[in-house]
Amino acid sequence: MTMSASLLATAVVLCAVGGILMLTRPLTRILLGAVITGNGINLLVLSATGSAGAAPLLYGVPLRRITDPLPQAIALTAIVITLATTAFLLAMAYRSYQLTGTDEVHDDLEDRRVFLRAEVLGERAELREEYRAGPRPTRQERARYREEHRRLRARLRADRALQARGRDAGGDLWHDVLGADPEDYVKDKDDDRGAAG
Repeated sequence: MTMSASLLATAVVLCAVGGILMLTRPLTRILLGAVITGNGINLLVLSATGSAGAAPLLYGVPLRRITDPLPQAIALTAIVITLATTAFLLAMAYRSYQLTGTDEVHDDLEDRRVFLRAEVLGERAELREEYRAGPRPTRQERARYREEHRRLRARLRADRALQARGRDAGGDLWHDVLGADPEDYVKDKDDDRGAAG
């Protein structure tokens, strides 16, 4: 099997560019990255088959001169999957832009909460270990320990309060779960103003 070095280099560059684009936050760049990576992988698969030969459906051609049809079938399947993925990501980006005005993927709040809790528990364990390791603590050391303990607890409570405010959705289950159109939000605001006035 011989492989063209230029095709291999092109495939590697396409995969690298696509991978970098998929690591960014905007969904449109992620979409472009998925498309470019898909094309790079298809090119890699097709270039791995070697030089092109005769069409495989012609009878009477020696088997050594026939092109292997399997990589072409795999590339065709990958093109269909990439098309479906592109449509899905495009719909997500459009919906995200409709609702938030941007297509950036935000941090997962639950992940941030788990990380913060682990960090606070680690700091608390270090503080307790340091407090208990020494000889009998003085009054100032005890006060400092309690103060630090209170500060860590307040940090967790503040994060919980922030998340509770974030979860304070509009109350319409359909809109909260599936997302409402921006026109619905404008209509709701107008209704609220009319009721207040």
